[in-house]
Amino acid sequence: MDLARLAAVHLFPVRHHSPRSSATLRAYLDEVRPKAIFVEGPSDATPLLEALVDPKTVPPVAILGYRTDGTPASSLWPFAAYSPEYVAVKWAFEHGVRVELIDVPVGMTLAPFEGAMVGHDDAEDPGGHERESDAEGGGRAGDGGEEDGEDGGDAAAYAEGAQESIYDACARARGFRSFEEFWEASFEAPRYDPRSFREALLAYADLARGDGDRLVHRARDAYMARCLLERMGPDLAPHEVAAVLGAAHAAAFAARDVDPALEARLPAPVPCAVTLIPFSFPRLSEQLGYGAGNRAPQYYQRAHDAGGDFRRATLEVLIDFTEHLRLRGFMASLADTIEAFRLAVTLAELRGKAEPGLDEVREATIATMCRGDATHVDGFLWPAVIGRNVGRVGSGIGKNSLQEEFWREVRERRLPATDAPESFRLSLTNQVEVGTSVLLHRLRIAKIPYAAYAGARRAGGGARRRGGQATQETPPDELLGQLSETWEAQWTPATDVALVEKIVLGDTLEQVATRLLEEDLAACHTTGEAADVLLNGVLASSARAVAAALRACDQFAAVDSDLPSLARACRAFAGLASFGSSRSLSSLGDGVIAPMLEKTFARAVLRVHGGCTGSDEAVATAKEALRTLHDVALSQPIVDRAAWLAAARGLVDSDAVNPTASGFACGLLYLAQGIDDAEVARVVGLRLGGAAPPEPAASFLAGFLEVNALVLVKSRTVVEALDTFLGGIAPERFKDTLPILRRAFSPLGATERRYLLENVLAARKLGDKARAAQAVLLEKDREKLKEMSEDLSQAMDELDDLL
Repeated sequence: MDLARLAAVHLFPVRHHSPRSSATLRAYLDEVRPKAIFVEGPSDATPLLEALVDPKTVPPVAILGYRTDGTPASSLWPFAAYSPEYVAVKWAFEHGVRVELIDVPVGMTLAPFEGAMVGHDDAEDPGGHERESDAEGGGRAGDGGEEDGEDGGDAAAYAEGAQESIYDACARARGFRSFEEFWEASFEAPRYDPRSFREALLAYADLARGDGDRLVHRARDAYMARCLLERMGPDLAPHEVAAVLGAAHAAAFAARDVDPALEARLPAPVPCAVTLIPFSFPRLSEQLGYGAGNRAPQYYQRAHDAGGDFRRATLEVLIDFTEHLRLRGFMASLADTIEAFRLAVTLAELRGKAEPGLDEVREATIATMCRGDATHVDGFLWPAVIGRNVGRVGSGIGKNSLQEEFWREVRERRLPATDAPESFRLSLTNQVEVGTSVLLHRLRIAKIPYAAYAGARRAGGGARRRGGQATQETPPDELLGQLSETWEAQWTPATDVALVEKIVLGDTLEQVATRLLEEDLAACHTTGEAADVLLNGVLASSARAVAAALRACDQFAAVDSDLPSLARACRAFAGLASFGSSRSLSSLGDGVIAPMLEKTFARAVLRVHGGCTGSDEAVATAKEALRTLHDVALSQPIVDRAAWLAAARGLVDSDAVNPTASGFACGLLYLAQGIDDAEVARVVGLRLGGAAPPEPAASFLAGFLEVNALVLVKSRTVVEALDTFLGGIAPERFKDTLPILRRAFSPLGATERRYLLENVLAARKLGDKARAAQAVLLEKDREKLKEMSEDLSQAMDELDDLL
């Protein structure tokens, strides 16, 4: 390898997404006028360069490389308008100059390299630097220095003897609080001439490239060096060639520190493909996860548009922030804007910076417009400096069929297409919006990151949300019987990445969702699991998945002995029987739903007794299954309600099942008027009678009250039986029974306790004192209550022990 010839090339070191690097690079190319330009980037993506600089392509965009052998893996090479690599390619096309990418191909990037992928972000380069705490902590842009103190957390770690990176050491040595502040002061704000910038950055990169393990990057050095020399060939002299590389790679070439033998350490490439997709400013900001990004893409775009003038960019951001404050009712004037600008410039001068940077913008804004309160900065300023720009890919790059379908549906249905979350509601009485729901459910099932289900208004009920937060984990049966759905949608580059990767599963979103549902079905082992697949098939309007799931449900139910699983399936069938599958715009076997519900319900009822044996923990899911079967029996006339009532009564009368389940079944029957007051008094009297052991009796009581405590404690007959039971517990057994009793009464709220006390007082025939006690209880004056009667205070004390 001719390293001397390599070093004689016009090597230009850059930092990814740096306005100063791109502006200086353009001036340098204007000066040296190369005949060929070689740029760091996946070599097999060179055919995409024409589309990259097509007038119809608007940055930010990204080269996407992805595996095509069934293994999910992909990698992105993003470009902003001010990315030096993009500027170099654009300059080449404008001047009719040959331009090629020379880094390792995508297939090699995605292949394993000694336990990890080769990757392409230069973690040891100034352009790829990202502190570990930034990547994992998710801190706000620009505020790390203030949170860690004046010197920052890295200086403190250094003082304690921790190993310090070369980046933090450089920042500390120059008196800066962070690497980003050091970079802005040293390489971004100053107006270098091209050659001075090149020499300064090469010198810095030569120092920095020795920090950390560079084996994989040195192997890439060898690959790029060979590739560059081969493509130069004998026809191009070194002075006719420019190489635009990450700073560490350029420094290695300039120092002739390239070991050709290391190229053999690179892995064999895996099958892959490459395309161009839209990207966005939020994804470029380093606090959102892209290691070689920058803290404020929109801010740097302003600087780039102003020819590298950071003062102009600072003033524009402050004007935007002033408008944000005024629109939201805060006091902010043009005088405040001017004062903030002056302070930002002054802070930059005091810190030895030629022009203000993001830290100065933030601190000046807090000190002037926000009067020292940083609250509104995070809400208004960061969106202004990060931006929401989403790029556009020209028509020269063909989208795959999934991308075409997605973007067509987004346009026609007017769904969000920005990299910012937007909420919207779909009315499921409107057939067009039902179609939108089907689309979103297909994306959900296909795990395409775009829309998250946030809530719904059910038929005959109010809004339903899980924990007050948007979630994609909502059980599919809850998604069926709804009048509306609320979604939160946000396009990100990951959306297009997933659409590209999922093409191996089908040519349409319906095919992809169906394929994944069939895979889920193959992994099912119970009737309930298969029923969930069935419901998802209905929500996604996948006739093939629904048919397969129906067959699987029938097969599983014939041998399924798990009561919760069968009840889960009954709930799914009941929902389909009530609302039908017409919700998903097509008839998907509605005629077989009713017979399936009848058979599955009958099988579940036969397993009620066996499913309610065991410990309290063992029957916890069985009790929920009992509630489900009870609801289905009351709401669906086609099932055998009498069989359910008989099975539930069998639980009530059986001493072989868990007493909590017996009490639970008794409460269900009482609420459904399957047993009247006299009968429930008899059952409760038997269960809580003096001959019964207190622990099982207390467990029966816990299950009984778990159903609907308010209705039960309002019944004087039931309360009388409870009072008799509590009064009859022997003192020596009471302490053993008390934990179960506390658990039984713990769900009672203030209303239930009031009714319980009223009925206890009535049962003890305390008359006028009971009414007085009610008034006193409402006033929460316990001392007056105790003064009224010794009998009354004794009743209150007994209730206190339980409540």
